[in-house]
Amino acid sequence: MVHLHTKFETEMQVRPDDIDMNQHVHNSRYFDYVLAARFDQMERCYKMPMEEFVKLGFGWVIKTAFVEYKRPLGLGDKFVVRTWIEEVFRDGVKVHFEILRKENSKVSCDGYFHYVMVSLKTGRAETIPNSIVQKYSI
Repeated sequence: MVHLHTKFETEMQVRPDDIDMNQHVHNSRYFDYVLAARFDQMERCYKMPMEEFVKLGFGWVIKTAFVEYKRPLGLGDKFVVRTWIEEVFRDGVKVHFEILRKENSKVSCDGYFHYVMVSLKTGRAETIPNSIVQKYSI
């Protein structure tokens, strides 16, 4: 198991379709924000976009997702999704995140996702090749 802690950030803004009947961001949208940020950061920060995993026959599935909601975001709020790889396992990674309101840097929510790398052919967990671990060990 490898522990990593380099943090990367992606800026985003709440859109009208993110808002629920309580006039703040629906809880499920926070998952989407983290996934969008990771997609951006895989290419921009780690220099290995999702398309490269697909070309190699790999994909990622969520094994565990934990989110603790602290303060709601509202329509038009600008925010930062900060993520970092906390641990690398034989067949997966644990990615921690924070979503912070850009205006005051207060945490809206935080948590982690445990992703497992799978074969796109079989859907079964695969050992992460050392070459990929090295790319993500920054």
